[in-house]
Amino acid sequence: MRAPGLLAPLLGLGLGLALSLPPPVATDCTSLGPSERLAFSPAARTRWLAPQVRAPGPLDPLYGMVRRFLSVVQLNPFPSELVRALLNEPSSLKVDEVVRYEAGYVVCAVTAGLYLVAVPTTGLCFCCCRCRRRCGGRVKTEHKAMACERGTLMAFLLLTTIILLAGVVCAFVTNQRTHEQMGPSVEAVPETLRSLRGLVSDVPGELEAVAKQFSVPQEQVLKELDGIGESIGPTIHSQLRSTMYSVLASVHSLGQALQVSTDQLRALNSTLVELREGQQQLVLALAKHRDRLLALLQQPGCGKDCTDTQDRAQALELAADFTQVPPVDNVLHHLKGVPEANFSNMVQEENTTFNSLPFLVAMQMELVIKDLKEAVAQKPEGMGTLAEAFPELEAAPRWSRALEELEENSRPYLQEVQRYETYRWTVGCVLCSVVLLVVACNLLGLSLGIWGLSAREDPSQSEAKGEAGARFLMVGVGFSFLFAAPLILLVFLTFLVGGNVQTLVCRSWESGELYQFADTPGNLPPSLNLSHLLGMRKNVSVLLTYQQCREGAALWKVLQLDDSYNLEKHLDISQYTHNLQQNLQNFKPNVQNLELLSPEAHRDLEALQNSGLEKIDYQAFLVQIQRPVVKTDLEPLAQELEGLAQAQGNSSLGQQLRMEAHGLRDLYREKVVPQQHLVAELNLSVRALESAAPRLQLQTAGVLSQVADLERELPARAARILMNESACFLSRELSYFSQYLAWVREEVTQRIATCQPLSTALDNGRVILCDMVADPWNAFWFCLAWCTFFLIPSIIFAVKTSKYFRPIRKRLSSTSSEETQLFHIPRVTSLKL
Repeated sequence: MRAPGLLAPLLGLGLGLALSLPPPVATDCTSLGPSERLAFSPAARTRWLAPQVRAPGPLDPLYGMVRRFLSVVQLNPFPSELVRALLNEPSSLKVDEVVRYEAGYVVCAVTAGLYLVAVPTTGLCFCCCRCRRRCGGRVKTEHKAMACERGTLMAFLLLTTIILLAGVVCAFVTNQRTHEQMGPSVEAVPETLRSLRGLVSDVPGELEAVAKQFSVPQEQVLKELDGIGESIGPTIHSQLRSTMYSVLASVHSLGQALQVSTDQLRALNSTLVELREGQQQLVLALAKHRDRLLALLQQPGCGKDCTDTQDRAQALELAADFTQVPPVDNVLHHLKGVPEANFSNMVQEENTTFNSLPFLVAMQMELVIKDLKEAVAQKPEGMGTLAEAFPELEAAPRWSRALEELEENSRPYLQEVQRYETYRWTVGCVLCSVVLLVVACNLLGLSLGIWGLSAREDPSQSEAKGEAGARFLMVGVGFSFLFAAPLILLVFLTFLVGGNVQTLVCRSWESGELYQFADTPGNLPPSLNLSHLLGMRKNVSVLLTYQQCREGAALWKVLQLDDSYNLEKHLDISQYTHNLQQNLQNFKPNVQNLELLSPEAHRDLEALQNSGLEKIDYQAFLVQIQRPVVKTDLEPLAQELEGLAQAQGNSSLGQQLRMEAHGLRDLYREKVVPQQHLVAELNLSVRALESAAPRLQLQTAGVLSQVADLERELPARAARILMNESACFLSRELSYFSQYLAWVREEVTQRIATCQPLSTALDNGRVILCDMVADPWNAFWFCLAWCTFFLIPSIIFAVKTSKYFRPIRKRLSSTSSEETQLFHIPRVTSLKL
């Protein structure tokens, strides 16, 4: 890449090619990243109702039990005829039909009446009997089964007390739950009515607010157009840099390897010359030492040991002969002056040129960005008529006024409901406390009575703790008789209200029978007809309307206004996006050739390819290198000669042997050791060249091929990348308008022009009335009735058990003469009242 300004026109051409093929299809848009999520201001948030849902809790099994009980009490289906008569002609309603329908409640009312009469009457009789000491006294006689009877009664009383305790705890909880749910439920009624108001009347104004927010995607696109040059340039650079940096790194590495290899080859040649010169001198010196040493060792007086040393002395000659290795002059001739190019500087220059790509792209795209901004600033025609074309609903003002009047008129009644709920909650807490007091008396009486019995040795002995336990049990009996009537009255009143709400309203509401009743002609008076209220020409099915609203259907679909308003027609911006593409196609610059290697670098690489560096016979070098410089190791031979010198009887011969040993050591130090160093250097050079030469030739061929391919394919690759990037950019910008259109559809069909708030209001009404109010209300009277009816076995077991906590009083009785009475004391005892 020799010129800094060559890639920018190439990028522009790629962008032009990409946008000249409508519609652009992007294959990989990860480089630009995901489009931002636009934030739009909701236009109809105030009319949305949060769905009311009762969270699952531990009282759900109790609620289910109460519902099953009420389903047994009221077996009759929804009374369509009675409700129709009540709504249209209340005077025609027959009492006997109502009683027949409410037969289950009548039976419960009779049961409550019997309880209301029987329990207080029984309590009054028991009170009179107690005053005359004829009821609730003591055990008359002691017998064997007394302990068993007493234990059985105490067990039953304890079990009944536990049941009462569980019931009163549940009654307290459900009473409090009803009180807590009543306030928010009552406050939700005005909120629901306010949400329903303006369901249609505010639609045009809200549509206008929606249309004005077309500026949100416009501003986002304009903001991104300011940085498109800086965005696409680095993206193209990042996609090309892996290939470009890889080729440049290969070129840089090859340049270094070329330099190292030529240096190694020159070092090999110079070392080889020194070795050959040194070997010529070493051959002469070894020959002189060999001749002298053989002459000394062959003297007759040398002895038998000299014969063994003669063989080693005979081997004083060269082992490695470097005159036999092939010359490398021809290779050096081909690589003369190589490397001529400075590969490091060349690669650095290419990197600098390539890294300036983002700046060049930004400069080339300034004119295109200006035209695009002018096209984006335009507004589609359909956005201007979005609000104007929406049809006005004739019944909207009447509907709004009716809901407003209903909201105002409902406030006093809702306040009264809260006030009476406070009274009910207070009475419920008081009566639950009475039941709790009975439970406390029973538990305290049982505890004291059992304590007294365990401390009493004789049943006839008086014990204060047992007497106190019996008194506590009788106090609990008195409270039970005293408050039985208020308890049953509260149970029946709450049962009558809550039970009918559950069976008559909630059950039919949940099953859809109420909607079917409203859909049946003649059931509702004309003033309550939905079609009349909405001003519709055709009848509207309440059930179908509710189902469509719950599914989020558009208002004009539910009210059959499809022909008068076509939303998709106003949201068509295809012409607007087509103008954006047309403006992008105006940018078509020229393309010039690229050059990645300088002529000097090409000549260096071609010289390396033709040098024959890999054809040098490195094995011939290694064969000689692996051999020692001299066949006989001079140092051990010198030591052996010194040993022979000491063993000789002839001092002259010994002195000559010592001189030869000294001469061999000097020869080893002066001639052989330098030769060994040169052989080691030669070994390094040979092995380095042997391993590097084949790879170097392959690397050279690969780099030349890569450079040629990259110079040939880079324009096409850049054009493809730019085509994809431009398509990604256009797709990204259009996605902002798609977000806006999707938001408009959702806002218009699900919030502005939808009747879903109506279905939500109906569902919330059912949840509030049935799940949040009726369920705890019914669970309260069910638990309180549970406690009320279990007061009867509590009274019975308390009275029976209290007798066993008092001592048995014994008295004398006789059927014989007075004389007999002096000596006989019978064991029969009687009760003294």
